[in-house]
Amino acid sequence: MDFLKSGKETIRIECEALASLQESLDQRFVKSVERLLNCKGRVVITGIGKSALVGQKMVATLNSTGTHAMFMHAADAVHGDLGMIGEEDVVICISKSGETSELKILIPILKKQGTEVISMTAQPQSFLAIQADDLLYTPVSQEADPHNLAPTSSSTVQLAMGDAIAMSLLKARGFKEQDFAKFHPGGSLGKKLYIQVKDMKPEEHNPCVQVDTTMREILLEMSGSRMGATAVLEDELLKGVITDGDIRRWFEKGGSGQAMAADLMNPHPKVVQFNDMAVSAYDHMREWSINQLLVLDDTRYVGMIHLHDLLREGIV
Repeated sequence: MDFLKSGKETIRIECEALASLQESLDQRFVKSVERLLNCKGRVVITGIGKSALVGQKMVATLNSTGTHAMFMHAADAVHGDLGMIGEEDVVICISKSGETSELKILIPILKKQGTEVISMTAQPQSFLAIQADDLLYTPVSQEADPHNLAPTSSSTVQLAMGDAIAMSLLKARGFKEQDFAKFHPGGSLGKKLYIQVKDMKPEEHNPCVQVDTTMREILLEMSGSRMGATAVLEDELLKGVITDGDIRRWFEKGGSGQAMAADLMNPHPKVVQFNDMAVSAYDHMREWSINQLLVLDDTRYVGMIHLHDLLREGIV
C-alpha cells in the first residue's frame, strides 16, 4: 500500500473541491451573510451525521468571533427541541444531498412560524435548496473516498464555507483583537490583553534595603526573596537596584565586603508601573535583556516582577 500516494491524492481531491467552492461564491453567499448580519436572534445550525459535526464546529467559530450561535441536531429538533428556535433566529440547515428526511420535516415547520432558513447543500435543485430563503452552495464533484461514499471533500467544503461566513461577519462587525480576547480570557491572547502587572501580585516579592544597608544584609535579603535582585530605598523613595550581577562585578573590580548598598546599586533601575499590561513588562525584559523589573505605583516602590512569573502565567 502506497500511503504517501494515497495521502497526496486525498489532499489533491479536497483542494480541487475547495477551489471549486471559491469559484462558486456569488451573490447567494452575499445575501446569506447579509441575512445573518441582520439577524436579531441567534444563528441556529442544524444537520445530521457528519454535517452535524461540521455544524458544531461552525457554531464554535461563530461564537468566538462575535456571532451568537447555537447547534441543534436535526433529529432532536423534530423530537421536542424545536421550541428552542425563535422567530428572530436564522437557521442554517446543512445537508450535502439536501434531501435529509429530518430536515424535510423541520423546514416547513420553521417557515410556518416565520423563522428564516438558509440551506447549505451541494444540490441546488434539492428540496432543502428550493424551500430555504437563501442558498449556500457547496459543490462537490467527488469525495476523496475511492468509492465516492465517505464524507470527505464534502465536509471539508462545508467547513470552509462556515469559516468564510464567520470571517465575513467578523470583518463586517469590525471585530478586534480585544473583542476576540473577551471570549478567550484563558488563552494567551486574552492574557496579553487583560492581565496587568498588578495581577502578578508584585507586592508578594518586594525585596528592599536602605542605602546604608551592609553587604551581609543585602545578600540575606536577596537570598530570602529568590528574585536575584533588591530595590534600594532612602526611607520610602526608590534610589536604585542591586542585582547579583552588580555584586559579582563589584568584587571583580576589587571592591571590599564592607560596602554599603549605595556603593553597589545601579541608580537607574528598570521599572514598570503597577497598572501597566503584563505583556509590556515582558517586552521591556526582552528589550533590556533582564529577568526582573521593579514595580512602581506612581513613584512608590511596591514590589518586583520576574520573568518566571510571566512564563508561569502563560503571558509568553
